[in-house]
Amino acid sequence: MSQRTGLARVVDDLGTTLIDLVRGDPGHATDIGGVVIHDPDDDQSLPPSALVLGVGVRDPAEILEVLGGQGAAALVLRGPVVVTDEIAAAVDRSGVTLLGLAPGASWTQLAAMLRSLLAEGEVDTSDTIGGVPAGDLFALANAVASLIDAPVTIEDRSSRVLAFSGRQDEADASRVETILGRQVPARFSQLLEARGVFQQLYRSDQPVTIEGADSAAGFVLPRVAVAVKAGDEFLGSIWAAVRAPLSPDASRAFTDAAKLVALHMMRQRAGADVERRLRADLVSTAVEGGTGAAEAVRRLGLADQSCVVLALALAHSHGDDPASHARLLAERQQVADALAMHLTAVHPRAAAALISDVAYAILPAESEDRALRIANDFRNRIGNHVLVGVGQLADGLSLARSRAGADLVLRVLRAGRSSSPVARVSDVHGEGLLLELSDLIAERGDTLTGPVARLIEYDRRHNACLVETLSAWLDAFGDVAAASAAVFVHPNTFRYRLRRLSEVGEIDLTDPNARFAAMLQLRLWRPDAAEPARRTPPSTDATSLTARRGAR
Repeated sequence: MSQRTGLARVVDDLGTTLIDLVRGDPGHATDIGGVVIHDPDDDQSLPPSALVLGVGVRDPAEILEVLGGQGAAALVLRGPVVVTDEIAAAVDRSGVTLLGLAPGASWTQLAAMLRSLLAEGEVDTSDTIGGVPAGDLFALANAVASLIDAPVTIEDRSSRVLAFSGRQDEADASRVETILGRQVPARFSQLLEARGVFQQLYRSDQPVTIEGADSAAGFVLPRVAVAVKAGDEFLGSIWAAVRAPLSPDASRAFTDAAKLVALHMMRQRAGADVERRLRADLVSTAVEGGTGAAEAVRRLGLADQSCVVLALALAHSHGDDPASHARLLAERQQVADALAMHLTAVHPRAAAALISDVAYAILPAESEDRALRIANDFRNRIGNHVLVGVGQLADGLSLARSRAGADLVLRVLRAGRSSSPVARVSDVHGEGLLLELSDLIAERGDTLTGPVARLIEYDRRHNACLVETLSAWLDAFGDVAAASAAVFVHPNTFRYRLRRLSEVGEIDLTDPNARFAAMLQLRLWRPDAAEPARRTPPSTDATSLTARRGAR
């Protein structure tokens, strides 16, 4: 039997560290249907009992509009929240709980925590480990805190906070900063590294005590930490902020708790892997088309949606050694997970998965422009190391066409033939056509023939620059002055070269068909000639002049 996460559970687990209960009864919403970011410019359709993040919502009229809307479970506003009589009455009338995001916390952090809680809410409650639902790290953190009478955090091996207990207000400023950032700040990690704390954790199965007293940095209370391991694999650690040394009984309970946390983390990781593979299979089937596509789209809940497929890839690659390859695989998965989280905050039915080296996403959207804005927003948030191709708008049963468009755009971006790292098919239409023609040429095994082939061979034999001259002239629409300036030669010299290339290449430059064929061949066989040459002006010394005369 599956039990979804209720609003009361969210309020209890995130507590005053991230959110405050401003008004309303969180107990009325036993289910949360999804997390949605409120967009006043978008006619959103909320899932039942949605938890709405009111990013930038301050105006009382807009608050009242959300409260009186489509049956949301709760509305989160940036704190401190000013509750007028009218807002209070609207909360009481609608039953929508009003929450405040704590100062210093970011919306991204809150969305990540909520997604983690909702994912845990799908755990089968009949499957328990140590009396705690399998994979429910927040419940486990509270249980450990009760055992040792101190607020605790459960962290992964990169010092990211996976869950935390209540009573964090009893800790110090550094603990609050860690939870708000969902990551141990770099200065504390460096301090612990310098003290050799992590080395002790790796080597020992017993609790390690770390003295505080760095009041300037907010690290006041001592910490007790214990490693979480599965065999020889280091999974993470549990950290308690204590005011006095743990008693022998509490220390044993803390050590035993680490073994229990390891089981829960392994169970959660296994469940996440299964869910990720299932999601990837559905997304892959939906975007590839074929006989199973309709069923995959239906299971994703997208059968009645207009959608856009996004194709995302890393803009860089690592070395060929095994360690670099492992880092590359991990980075691809992290980016795919971040994309999934970002898109589900925008639309609850969005789906994303890593397929080979590309992360594909199916985004319900009313236009390609909106999908482009969302893709740009994601790239701006995550950094400049990703490329995103945006496919055409399609209905849920025609996603293969949108995927093909996104793939083509991504190829153009990877080839460096676009000035933008995020683009639609219409933005790179010309370069996309050239790539498709190149594919056809490669498939047929065609070789270059005709005037351009003769010019390339002449340049190779005589160290000349007739191909460069033809490319510059075509790019300048026959404007000799502009073309000669682009290649830094005198217009008379350029005219001489034009006459010479007409003779050598046997090409009639007055024939529009001949010009078109030459331009197309230059772009398909000589990509570097697709743009006018931009070289520094040649030197005027005697050696250079002699070389230039020889090239003519």
